[in-house]
Amino acid sequence: MSPENPPAPVPPEPGPVPSGSVPTGPVPTGPVPAGSAGARRAVEAVYRIESPRIIAGVARIVRDVGIAEELAQDALVAALERWPESGVPDRPGAWLMATARHRAVDLLRRRETYVRKLAEVGRELEEVPSPEDHLPDESDDIDDDLLRLIFTACHPVLRTEGRIALTLRLLGGLTTEEIARAFLTSTPTVAQRVTRAKRTLATAGVPFEVPHGADRVERLGSVLEVVYLVFNEGYSATAGDDLLRPGLCEDALRLVRVLAELMPEEPEVHGLAALLEFQAARMPGRVGPDGEVVLLADQDRTRWNRLLIGRGVAALERAGRGPYALQAAIAACHAYAVRYEDTDWRAIAALYRELAALTGSPVVELNRAVAVSMADGPAAGLRVLDGLADEPALRGYHLLPSVRGDLLERLGRFAAARAEFERAAELAGNERERDLLRSRADHCAARAAEEAGAGAGGSPERGAADGAEADGTEAAADVGSGGEAPGSGEGERPG
Repeated sequence: MSPENPPAPVPPEPGPVPSGSVPTGPVPTGPVPAGSAGARRAVEAVYRIESPRIIAGVARIVRDVGIAEELAQDALVAALERWPESGVPDRPGAWLMATARHRAVDLLRRRETYVRKLAEVGRELEEVPSPEDHLPDESDDIDDDLLRLIFTACHPVLRTEGRIALTLRLLGGLTTEEIARAFLTSTPTVAQRVTRAKRTLATAGVPFEVPHGADRVERLGSVLEVVYLVFNEGYSATAGDDLLRPGLCEDALRLVRVLAELMPEEPEVHGLAALLEFQAARMPGRVGPDGEVVLLADQDRTRWNRLLIGRGVAALERAGRGPYALQAAIAACHAYAVRYEDTDWRAIAALYRELAALTGSPVVELNRAVAVSMADGPAAGLRVLDGLADEPALRGYHLLPSVRGDLLERLGRFAAARAEFERAAELAGNERERDLLRSRADHCAARAAEEAGAGAGGSPERGAADGAEADGTEAAADVGSGGEAPGSGEGERPG
């Protein structure tokens, strides 16, 4: 796809488009046997779906996300006690919301500052219906509350790891144990991050509100960064034995779809949504049956999810020319190519040039070197790469020697390529990536032995894009977040 003459969009396959918000699948209602496993499953299913909205609605009353989560969990306990006997209500989410809000009112009334708080929240508190009553349609208020919760959980006053943990806890509905498993860390570590984040928000007096003006732009960048980093960790795990962690990608997709619904006027929200939809569409082809990495040139494109590609096309049409939108346009070039040989590498190189000018990111420049090598040959890509040799941000970064090794291999310099692949394997944190890099180093060693370092270069059809894909990303996939698009200097990941 070129910016001037984009190819025709790939239409989605027939079928319903998933909801852009948190899924709200049917939950059985009516009596269930007391103490039954079915009752517990029903309660937990409803809570997982509805907890972000419940916490958001209660936080608007108590103005403290930590207390709001505790009150939401109190409502969960009440449901576990009552639903096995009385049955699941017709509107279980409304029941939980009303119960949590009642407890919030009770809490305020017990405080010495009740009168002042009551004046702040107004008559609404006195009119909260009982859990058994049908609640009026408050979808607009709920959407506003969700947006406030998203901006609060992703407030820049928090460290990046705290923002990620708190967002997954409050908005993703994940337990502390689930977050710890996803990021290969201990449960106490995650619990400490969540607790510290809540305490920081309370101490700093962060208001429960959607920012406006210039502050909104800065804060939205923080929100998008969190979603982006969550997806990246699922798409190309930094450590462990598995390349993919699909659960994290699903969480990030759900969050960005919620944002797109709540903030339809923000082009970069749609840019990020398009990027994640395109990337998620390719996930089924990225690993083999035993979890091994499948290079971009070797992927079975019939396994790519056409429905998600269609969603990406629709989101990209609403995006502008910001960093996420440009990354999405690059990802679209891969999605539009029916065969690997059809990839428009010149368009990708041009988009990376535009992205590099916008961000000044050395990671983006690394990706541009990959695209240039595919469009104009490995020697041209190596010249771009040589300009990054002394870049401090890429020191110790495994993709730099990996891409260099690929370009040297294509030039027939097998001994030098082997050294680069071995260095990349030492730096890589993911076991699947290390395995592939070692395999490529062994292949270069064999070629060097056969041809004494003077063999023919690698096939241009399999070029430096495979070097990037070998390390868990395709060329033009995930541009780093360290201040480039935008970010904090953590979790920088090229593609």
